[in-house]
Amino acid sequence: MTTEYLKAVAETNDWWAIAPELLLGCCALALLAMEIVLPKHEHRFIPRVAIAAQAIILGFLLYGTYSGYEGGTSFGGLLQHTASGHYGRVFFLLSSLLVCFLGTICLPRTRMPRVEFYHIVMIVTAAMMLLVQSNHFVLFFVALETVTIGFYILVSYFRDNALTLEAGLKYLVLGALSSAIMLFGIVLLYGAVGKVMIGDVVHTGFEFPVVADFLKQNPDSFLGVVGALLVVGGIAFKIGAFPFHIWIPDVYQGAPTPVTAFLAVASKAAGFAMLLLLVDGPFAPLEGVLIPVLSLMAAATIIVGNLSALTQRNTKRLMGLSGVSHAGYLLIGVVASFRVEWAAGAVWFYLFTYLLASMAVFGVMAHLAGTDDTAQELDDYERLARDRPLLAGVLAVGLGSLAGIPPLAGFMGKLMLFIAAFQAHLTWLLAVAILGVVLSIYYYFGWIKSAFFETWRPTPAAETPGGRLASLAPSWISALILSVLALATVLLGFYPGPLSGWLVK
Repeated sequence: MTTEYLKAVAETNDWWAIAPELLLGCCALALLAMEIVLPKHEHRFIPRVAIAAQAIILGFLLYGTYSGYEGGTSFGGLLQHTASGHYGRVFFLLSSLLVCFLGTICLPRTRMPRVEFYHIVMIVTAAMMLLVQSNHFVLFFVALETVTIGFYILVSYFRDNALTLEAGLKYLVLGALSSAIMLFGIVLLYGAVGKVMIGDVVHTGFEFPVVADFLKQNPDSFLGVVGALLVVGGIAFKIGAFPFHIWIPDVYQGAPTPVTAFLAVASKAAGFAMLLLLVDGPFAPLEGVLIPVLSLMAAATIIVGNLSALTQRNTKRLMGLSGVSHAGYLLIGVVASFRVEWAAGAVWFYLFTYLLASMAVFGVMAHLAGTDDTAQELDDYERLARDRPLLAGVLAVGLGSLAGIPPLAGFMGKLMLFIAAFQAHLTWLLAVAILGVVLSIYYYFGWIKSAFFETWRPTPAAETPGGRLASLAPSWISALILSVLALATVLLGFYPGPLSGWLVK
């Protein structure tokens, strides 16, 4: 029986379905091989190879004949191929491309190894792409830990900086704690479900459909409910939701700017992809428990994130705490997805608009950062509009979109989430979200004010630009990419149809 079962599982192995992940892994290894084989003066071309390879794989996903997107499962039920999984793979590849672009700006200013950075980014991206297709708690946890371990390295990548090392240590300790919480929850679920005979095949409590069926029949199971809540708590750390957000300001400030962008965009999206995967699958029967818990978490996250960001002067800490509030808005979409079918698509639409706006802002930050990019303050942006109008314009568009100002893409993203919340009868959460948007305008527009309006200072030092502003000139390719991000943010605000039509069904 065991041999026949293993043969049956082997027959479901569809390697073409995970071709993008395999190609990413092979390209990551190829980068290391190129570093060994090529002369040192040729290493400057390796980042371009990494970016080009990811662009080709992204094109393959978008326009290629991808059979895995047609639905179903593979590898003995470890992977499920859904529309949400396809959106996630495109999202993570696009995020990785932009992070590698930021790396080409920031890494040359340091003496740290460069090729290894792109290698780790590609491995983490491949793990995220597998994570969003999980159909089994073992794959779910292994892929998640691959992502987390990669971030342990990336956060402390600039190891000659004390704040970076501190950020890496804090992320390591708190990340290990969250992983332990999640693993304990998975173990409780396995203990509750045990083994189930379906026909002649034994299924375990690690499989999503089996867990869903058990919780549907036993919604009051103590082990099942506690296990599910612990898993959700572990994910809450990844997305930076209250009360698991305490790591964000220090880690975002200490991490290199490209890594901060990767954490803010891709890691957050991975967490919400996991939540949507679970609430639409194994945890769907626990609607009565999860809706109140996630609703309270969303409200507290919005309020705490916005209030904490009001007094921030360090731009990376400000982006971190404002990202906490965005996690709260996205949690509203997750709660609404229990009752409104298209709410999950609205969450993905919001994530794509958040990606465009955040990467535009981080792109500007990367150009202003000096050798120590942990010390960026709002005062460093004075005279930016006069000295570098392109960067100031991109910054204004990105921050305006994050604030939800019409007619930018961020406004449409928030509008879709708010409509989903209204249809799900989450009126009080909608009121909290609107209050959060009003609060966020203060600190986002304070940043824009610093870039566009001069503040009189009684000291002569204010008459000369700071050291960071002296080296701001972006290359033509950087100017092009930042302009495309800003233009896409504006166009999606006026005409969201193509993206929303693809995501919201």
